[in-house]
Amino acid sequence: MHPGCRGGPRPGRSRQLNYFQGTVLGGVEGLTEFLPVSSTAHLTVTEKLLDLKIDAPEVTAFTAVVQFGAILAVLLYFRADLIRLIGAGLRAVRSPAVRREPDAKLAGYLIVGSIPIGIVGLAAKDLIEGPLRNLVVIAVALIGWSAVMVYAERHAAGQRGERQLAMRDVVVMGLWQCIALIPGISRSGATISGGLLRGINRVEATRLSFLLAIPALTAATVLELPQAFADSSDIGPTVVGVLVAFVVAYASVAWLLRFVSGHPITAFVPYRLVAGVVLLGLLASSVV
Repeated sequence: MHPGCRGGPRPGRSRQLNYFQGTVLGGVEGLTEFLPVSSTAHLTVTEKLLDLKIDAPEVTAFTAVVQFGAILAVLLYFRADLIRLIGAGLRAVRSPAVRREPDAKLAGYLIVGSIPIGIVGLAAKDLIEGPLRNLVVIAVALIGWSAVMVYAERHAAGQRGERQLAMRDVVVMGLWQCIALIPGISRSGATISGGLLRGINRVEATRLSFLLAIPALTAATVLELPQAFADSSDIGPTVVGVLVAFVVAYASVAWLLRFVSGHPITAFVPYRLVAGVVLLGLLASSVV
C-alpha cells in the first residue's frame, strides 16, 4: 500500500500487532464498513496513527481478515432474508415457474449485480492495491464523493421498494459498487447513491447495499485468508479484532437502517468533508 503523498511508503516499524491495536482497528472496521464514510480511509489513517507500517505483511494480513467480522455481522442480521432468498433461488433452479416469484427474482438480481465488482476487482487489483492506496486519493475521494451523495439525495424519487425492483436497478447498483473500489468513496455511499438515483426508496437502497456487499466482501476475504494467516505469526490480536468488528458492525447495521428511515444520507456529508480536509492538513504538515 502507498499511504503517503510522496510516491511510496514512509518508514515505520514492522512488527506484530498487539491486542490494543487489534481492538482499536476491529472497532474502526466494524463502525465504518457499512456507514457511507469509507472503512478503507479510516483503517489506513488509524494504522498510521498507531505507528504501524501499513504495507507490512502483518498489517495487510490483519486488514484483510478483520472485515470477516463485519461479514459475519451482516450475515447474522439479514439471516432471515438470506435463508428466504437462497431457498427461492434453489427452488427456481428446479422449477421455472418459481422464477417469476419476487424472492427468486431478487436472488437472481443480486447474483448478476455482484458480477461487475468481481470482474473489475480482479482486473484492477494491482491499481487498487497500489497507486490508489494513497492518503491523498482517500482525502480527495472523501470530499469529492460527498457532492455525488448530495446530488443523489436531491434527485431521489424514493418511491419504489423491493416488489418494484427490476434487474437493471440492481445491476446499476452493482456497477456503482465498483466505483467504491477507489479508497475513500465508501461502498455503501456509492451503492445507496446509485439506488436513490434509480428511484428506490432510501431504506430499500440501504438494504440492497448490504446484500450486495455480502458476496463482494466474502470473496475478497476468502481470497486473502491463506496469505493472511501465512503472514501472521500471532493470531490472537487478529481474532480479537474480528470479534470486535463483528459486535460493532452488527450494531452499526441495525443503527443505519433505522437512521435512513428518517434521515437523508447527506447527514454524513459534513463528517466526510471535515475528515477529508483534516486528512489533507495532516498530510501537508507531515503528521501522517
